[in-house]
Amino acid sequence: MTSSGLRAAAALLLLCAATFAAAAELSDKLRDDSELSQSTAKSFRRLMPVRFYSQVEQNPIANATLTLRSCTIFVPTNEAFQRYKGSIHVLYHITTAAFSKEQLPKSVSSDMEGNPPLYITKNRNGDIYVNNARIIPSLSVEMTNREGKRQVMHIIDEVLQPLSVQKNAKDNINNPDAMQFLQMAEQLELNDFHLRTYRSQVTLAKKESVYQSPGAHTFLIPIDESFKLSARSGLVDAKVIDGHVIPNTVIFTAASQHDDPKTSAAFEDLLKVTVSFFKQKDGKMYVKSNTIVGDAKHREGVVLAEIVKANIPVQNGVVHLIHRPLMIIDTTVTDFLKSFKFLNENGENGALRKFYEVIMDNGGEVLDDITNLSEVTILAPSNDAWNASLIENLLRNRKKMREILNMHIIRDRLNVDKIRQKNANMIAQVPTVNNNTFLYFNVKGEGTDAVITVEGGGVNATIIQADVAQTNGYVHIIDRVLGVPHTTVLGKLESDPMMSDTYKMGQFSHFNDQLNNTQRRFTYFVPRDKGWQKTELDYPSAHKKLFMPDFSYHSKSILERHLAIADHVFTMKDLVQYSEQAGNVVLPTFRDSLQLRVEEEAGHLHDENASHEWTGYVIIWNYKKINVYRPDVECTNGIIHVIDYPLLEEKDVVVSGGSYLTESSICIILANLIMITVAKILN
Repeated sequence: MTSSGLRAAAALLLLCAATFAAAAELSDKLRDDSELSQSTAKSFRRLMPVRFYSQVEQNPIANATLTLRSCTIFVPTNEAFQRYKGSIHVLYHITTAAFSKEQLPKSVSSDMEGNPPLYITKNRNGDIYVNNARIIPSLSVEMTNREGKRQVMHIIDEVLQPLSVQKNAKDNINNPDAMQFLQMAEQLELNDFHLRTYRSQVTLAKKESVYQSPGAHTFLIPIDESFKLSARSGLVDAKVIDGHVIPNTVIFTAASQHDDPKTSAAFEDLLKVTVSFFKQKDGKMYVKSNTIVGDAKHREGVVLAEIVKANIPVQNGVVHLIHRPLMIIDTTVTDFLKSFKFLNENGENGALRKFYEVIMDNGGEVLDDITNLSEVTILAPSNDAWNASLIENLLRNRKKMREILNMHIIRDRLNVDKIRQKNANMIAQVPTVNNNTFLYFNVKGEGTDAVITVEGGGVNATIIQADVAQTNGYVHIIDRVLGVPHTTVLGKLESDPMMSDTYKMGQFSHFNDQLNNTQRRFTYFVPRDKGWQKTELDYPSAHKKLFMPDFSYHSKSILERHLAIADHVFTMKDLVQYSEQAGNVVLPTFRDSLQLRVEEEAGHLHDENASHEWTGYVIIWNYKKINVYRPDVECTNGIIHVIDYPLLEEKDVVVSGGSYLTESSICIILANLIMITVAKILN
């Protein structure tokens, strides 16, 4: 080596030595658990990022930055290192300007080659994210190095992952924009996903400028596997491409707000498309487009896609790869369900994987039935819904499971708007493909805050994803499996909006307390709220007192008449059969017995505007006909029959001096008086 070479080497060694010495302030913080934990909570010792120090130590540029410059360094916790399996890029965690949490802008340039940006998200909860990593609020440290330069360290819960390039890549790729990402996709680490088809459509539609646009955007790119349907790629026109871009907003999955619609680039007078993210309990992330206003080529409705590779940072935003294109409604309900077979085969846990598996495990006939329907709506339970303990035993009973699955199928196109129309004046009631089985929809709230519930077979479920549109109908994802009861009679009364008056009346007298007893079997004829409202017209004074705590004893006597207690429940079919055999049926109640007759009667019992008839049930009690609005609402300790009117008539109510007594109450009081009189005589 020449003398000049030796001098250069010596100078470099001196610079490195000075660098390591001068960097002691922040380096020591990275290395020394006890020093950094003195001013923080004890839990910080567990989170101390000591492993990051070894990475910094091995990188001369990182050390020089700590020695000579202001900087902000984002340090992953040790737990984050343990979870992370890829290569660590230290310089991607450093930016050469000092920012406290409050000072962080929307993006900062990292110190990595090409200076790829880091994106900062501050969400509604006050959390701050760097790309997909959350800054742990109480663990930030600020100091000044020996050069007087301000430096800030933030502890984050994930290792920051830059765009990964394959080892054998022929091009030098650093900090590409979204269009360059598409063009060089074959040289990137994308879990063997390919993007050729979508890239071709972007070029064909001359939409490269959308992906080259400077700024910070979110790009949703469907993988090649999603274009197996030969005609699908031809449906990806310029508007559909716009619908895959959220302009001027960067959304990483961890920082995303659940079901918060964002305006896509396809949002104009004649076409309005929003895009939103949501996460299932199993951790899987999904994205959906909602075409609010459609046109001749782009139908209204929701399209749901699973994110198969998330959070790929690019120069002008973030890219997420999705398992199917958004906006395109080109599959039947059957095709949509079958698409989860593809996800299963590729190791992905599709949103309705378990629903599809249950259908196929039961022979697949239900799928054939769905295929044969020209118009259909499916209430599809989410994967989590199938984890309920009571369902496990039913899965082996194919006959019962067939009934349960059929309860989730409606012979009609039923989107949210149609449900709202049906629900305008009363709880919407819709027949399923099961004979004499109905679903009951209820809408609470308005606009995006609206909550839609559906009841079937005694189970109240919430629609967690509505209006997933198909060519022949809709799929609504719900959070419970219908027809598998999970609550007691009391729990059902308490939660069902149609039975709130009966529940309220029973609370006054503690009548409801017994309804949680799982050792008994109840058959409860529950008047729906509209039924009690009718009594206000028939017996206004009595109705008022029925709902006053001071008259709870009397309302309790009336409720007792509606409750049969036995060692088994009485379904409507049972009661019809008994009535045919013996005329009147006598059911045991708390104090006495209930005599009635039940008949089947064809007609529009549930919906006066229905286009077809079906068979319903009618109770004949004391020469009155009372329609059964909802038969056989199953509970874990009994069954509820929702009726149109209470078992009440004029002679039951005695009004005098501003008070009233039921006939049975009068008899009880008289009996007590007689017993007291006899006792006095005997004494």
